[in-house]
Amino acid sequence: MNSASEKTAASLLVECLAEQGCDRIFTVPGESFLSVLDSLHDTTSIETVICRQEGGASFMACADGTMTGKPGICFVTRGPGATNATIGVHVAMQDSQPMILFIGDVDSRMRDREGFQEVDFPAFFSPIAKWATRIDDEHRIPEYITRAWSVAISGRPGPVVIALPEDMLSRMVTGSPRPAVVSPAQAVCPDAMQTMMQMIGDAASPVAIVGGAGWNAKAREHFTVFAERIGLPVATAFRRQDAVPPSSSVYAGNLGYGPNPKLVERVKQADLLVVVGARMGEATTDGYELVTPDHPDQTMIHIHPDPNELGRVYRTDLALCADMGEFAETAALWEDDIVHFDAGAEAHAEWKEWSTPSPDPTTFDTALDLSACVAMMRDQFPADTIICNGAGNFSGWWHRHWPYEGFPSQLAPTAGAMGYGVPAAVAATFRHPERSVVAVAGDGDFLMNGQELATAAQYERDLLVIVVDNGAYGTIRMHQEREYPGRVSGTQLSNPDFAKLGEAFGGWSQRVETTSEFAGALAEAKGRNGLRLLHLVTDIERLTAGGVTLSALRGKA
Repeated sequence: MNSASEKTAASLLVECLAEQGCDRIFTVPGESFLSVLDSLHDTTSIETVICRQEGGASFMACADGTMTGKPGICFVTRGPGATNATIGVHVAMQDSQPMILFIGDVDSRMRDREGFQEVDFPAFFSPIAKWATRIDDEHRIPEYITRAWSVAISGRPGPVVIALPEDMLSRMVTGSPRPAVVSPAQAVCPDAMQTMMQMIGDAASPVAIVGGAGWNAKAREHFTVFAERIGLPVATAFRRQDAVPPSSSVYAGNLGYGPNPKLVERVKQADLLVVVGARMGEATTDGYELVTPDHPDQTMIHIHPDPNELGRVYRTDLALCADMGEFAETAALWEDDIVHFDAGAEAHAEWKEWSTPSPDPTTFDTALDLSACVAMMRDQFPADTIICNGAGNFSGWWHRHWPYEGFPSQLAPTAGAMGYGVPAAVAATFRHPERSVVAVAGDGDFLMNGQELATAAQYERDLLVIVVDNGAYGTIRMHQEREYPGRVSGTQLSNPDFAKLGEAFGGWSQRVETTSEFAGALAEAKGRNGLRLLHLVTDIERLTAGGVTLSALRGKA
């Protein structure tokens, strides 16, 4: 069939997605977009991944967009399907990741009657998406898809939501896809670069904070070259630990929750902050206290691909609006001599000391030491293993001790959403089947989207899942003990046998209660293929990788 011949609107939609480079969609099916599913049946260039809950599907799409820099694509049905998928849209927005959520909507004739599962989706999603719209005219599908793709990847990347009325998708139409779009790579202003280099040369203790909107492999490579050439300490924003190779001689560690106290002090003492890609949000800045919006006694250079982010929250002494890769390449190739700083090597040495695990040998056969667990993983798994996690204190052990050497190698929501790890890991196995993928989840975190183990099993994905079980919503319990010591309310959990649950999904599983048991279980898991799950039973006493304990919190009270 000629692309311009008559076809259903759904077929034209699928053709447009293929033209833009879409090669995979994540979906939970619904009757409102059956015509799209039918069109996908005959499309060899787009793989359809069937998920078990719309929240998991949208997390997979969000993670896929993170890995590729192209919009991750998700299809869900109206009402409950769309509202379940909201969490992935919110994460994509706060994480600045490209994504498009398509929603099969009610028949146009049912609109404004509170038809079955009807929601005003443009109104519903507008506060948490870059653009939320509905396609009523089938002839404009090529226009809408091209615009959606462009909006999702340009400036500060983010999510687009498109409602698709059921009757519109079934109408016959002639039309062809528009050509594929790419994000315009805005070059940095030469005068601004000259000013920036002068400001760095005049600084006594500069620090760079990198990672965020539009960051990619090109930006990573070139900014690392630039920072190493001048000895500039480079810290990464919250959960952007793969933004530069941690093996770099100037990598200083990560900001966010549980950072190295020496890095925190270095940022506080810096006279110049070079912020590249990061929004300097609440988590990265410890509630806007580590770096305050007005940052007295500090000068800030902010480089970001979206002009709307520059000067939005922070007083900016020099703002550069540019593509991350173009900016980093320009910096790496800058020919003027710049003073060299010793601070980069010093900061890296401090990070290496902080990040090296210190297992407790006295508990090897009596308790489970998560520091020792990460140390064993470092010995047995490649440094470019993709580590995926949701929210919870459990993640702190990996954030502190794991070397996120590859790119991408950290899939973790800066929005702090629980339930992200397992779906993200499933998406990673599709996108990078050649690499090791590990999902790390807390007990509360895991059960929010653990059903996506069924997706991993259905598609025979090679995936290791580590469930850290302390019988509580540990992060909330930590805050609770600090504010209301000893008054435990609403944070206790009674959990299933996660090892048996893993087996029920067709995987290999093992329950682990001591460090010595973990050593054997990890070795066996590494020697196997397919779905594997380790159920780590830990004590609620130790709440964080930084040594915060339940007893200490109660003692302070």
